[in-house]
Amino acid sequence: MNGDELPFERGFEVNDRETHKSEFDPNLLDSGSDPIWDAIREEAKLEAEKEPILSSFLYAGILAHDCLEQALGFVLANRLQNPTLLATQLLDIFYGVMMHDESIQSSIRHDIQAFKDRDPSCLSYSSAILHLKGYHALQAYRVAHKLWNQGRKLLALALQSRISEVFGIDIHPAARIGEGILLDHGTGVVIGETAVIGNYVSILHGVTLGGTGKETGDRHPKIGEGALLGACVTILGNISIGAGAMVAAGSLVLKDVPSHSVVAGNPAKLIRVLEEQDPSLAMKHDATKDFFQHVADGYRGAQSNASVSAGDTKKGHT
Repeated sequence: MNGDELPFERGFEVNDRETHKSEFDPNLLDSGSDPIWDAIREEAKLEAEKEPILSSFLYAGILAHDCLEQALGFVLANRLQNPTLLATQLLDIFYGVMMHDESIQSSIRHDIQAFKDRDPSCLSYSSAILHLKGYHALQAYRVAHKLWNQGRKLLALALQSRISEVFGIDIHPAARIGEGILLDHGTGVVIGETAVIGNYVSILHGVTLGGTGKETGDRHPKIGEGALLGACVTILGNISIGAGAMVAAGSLVLKDVPSHSVVAGNPAKLIRVLEEQDPSLAMKHDATKDFFQHVADGYRGAQSNASVSAGDTKKGHT
């Protein structure tokens, strides 16, 4: 450890992020230890000293609370309130779910570590909880999903509507999403009702996981663990994106994608096999060179075939 490095700057139990997943041990919460929350509080104290004008904001959002669940519930309630869904009502909803659901308590910590590890603009845990709408939308979805599964579907849909209005991110409360998820920027992300997203997936802005028409039933994509979906990717229908696959920005995917492969284009085509086990952790999502090499090779092949066909036609005429 560097002598100038603060304890929380090391994260918790995190290995090389290009090859290993961040690991949070939920048993730490049972033992009364919560390194993520400790880090958030330390960061907030330092920021309040550096920027006194924000001291009240930091106190209200973080320092006045006893745990991450309370702080996050307070932030979400104030972001999502409107004249008919009051902040006090939303606080009761968020506290009622997050304070009693161990799986959500684990997920919100895995998610915040994913933002800290994989988003270069996320300089601290506290900035994620206070400012990043991708993180906010994801955690509010988790509460809506719990309500949906409890049969409180109208309330879950009301939350979905507010999340979409405030954050510009539309996640159906019935969708199933793992933990350690990064919604980078998040603007324009749409995730349909029967979509399934595995653990440690990274999703950039403008991604659509949609259906293909008016059919009902299981009709949305299934995204494997450790996959990376680039900006403005559209994936339609009940198809599978394999574990550790990467879909390059702007691609339209209409059929299954093999595990640990790169696809790109409209419609998406297989470009190459990935060397990285989990591209979502490395966040290397520039497939431009490979894609244009693939296009160039295809063009040359087509030209060569056309020349051969033309030669055969000439011979046939002589």
